[in-house]
Amino acid sequence: MPVGWIIEPECRERLLALFPPRYARTVARHVTRHAMAEPDAVPPPAIGHARIVGRMDDGEGLEALVVALDGTTTRPDGGTWHVIWSLAEDRMTEESSTLLARNGWEPCEGGPIRLAPAVW
Repeated sequence: MPVGWIIEPECRERLLALFPPRYARTVARHVTRHAMAEPDAVPPPAIGHARIVGRMDDGEGLEALVVALDGTTTRPDGGTWHVIWSLAEDRMTEESSTLLARNGWEPCEGGPIRLAPAVW
């Protein structure tokens, strides 16, 4: 059961206008902290400062926005904090971390975002 933060609706709408999804499936919903948490996991506290600082598009159906949480884009596991933005029909959300590690990302300014703790 994933645990992390949901992008608050007004921030999501602003970002969708700023970064129109390039692929058929728009995700644009959350930042994952733990993909496989215990069912009774307590969501993490709200992040004090979150902002969109980059973008990754592999050109083959996977697009993600890079997030800086409290000033860092690096997750505790060494990966990159991100929001899966859009996917082609044949792509999986699980591919995003590997592609970010392999291909990197380009800086862009998406501004601050508000995130709410969540389990989904």
